[in-house]
Amino acid sequence: MWFGSADRRYDGHFGHRHDRYDRYDDWHDRGDYWHVAKQPLAILCFLLPLIAAYELGAHYISTGNADPVRNGADYWIRTSLADLGGDQPWLLPAVVLGALVLWQVVGQYRWKISGATLLGMLIESAIFGFCLVLIGEVQEMAFQQLQPVPHDAPRAAIDVPHARELTRAISFLGAGIYEEVLFRAAILPICYLVFRVLLPHGMAVFLAIVVSSLLFSGAHYVGPAADEFNTFGFVFRAIAGAFFAVVMVLRGFGITVGTHAAYDIFVGILLPAKLLETWMAG
Repeated sequence: MWFGSADRRYDGHFGHRHDRYDRYDDWHDRGDYWHVAKQPLAILCFLLPLIAAYELGAHYISTGNADPVRNGADYWIRTSLADLGGDQPWLLPAVVLGALVLWQVVGQYRWKISGATLLGMLIESAIFGFCLVLIGEVQEMAFQQLQPVPHDAPRAAIDVPHARELTRAISFLGAGIYEEVLFRAAILPICYLVFRVLLPHGMAVFLAIVVSSLLFSGAHYVGPAADEFNTFGFVFRAIAGAFFAVVMVLRGFGITVGTHAAYDIFVGILLPAKLLETWMAG
């Protein structure tokens, strides 16, 4: 498997090392949190409540004639599925969850997960999300030295103006899930495989992170609901995309989704910008 794999029996330089490791004994010895959190069962159990909350919340809000909460990545993926004949609202979450189950079965991972593992993934997500908040504040300080940052420059990955907090929270969950499905679970490995044809593993990983992050940032300025372009927003979203990609490589898909959702909720709901500015200045 490519970089970021939960299974260390796959090596980017030497290929599959099945002849040197017994599958059961290998995973019997690798039951620690840092490996288990990257395995598909842990990811599935961690994402299931997030997906359920987003899908049920989006359905409830849409039936209440409120503003739609689905973000661009969600819309693009659903549109592509609809073009292929799959326009059922449950199809996209079913594909995501089904892919994780298939990965679990094909990889023959152990069907064992603990609440402590899920709690650890939640804590990691919150820590990484807050780290990205601090990165955004540092970038704003740097940009202020060069040019004033627009007051409405985006910090959250998506913007839901004038929406109630519940609507915003649901939107942020959707961004965390489906933007990561599109850009980190799909585009990032595709870029890696393309670059890996001609380049060594490390350089292919680096370029895959750069290209997928630029695509992630640029996607926010495309389409009918696109944001107005500004340099600060584009640069920060590219940095955020690279941050999420690094988390994906090192800590796996589940924590990446959690980090994205945690960051959006921190910035969009829990942490007023003025409070952060005061704290950073002090």
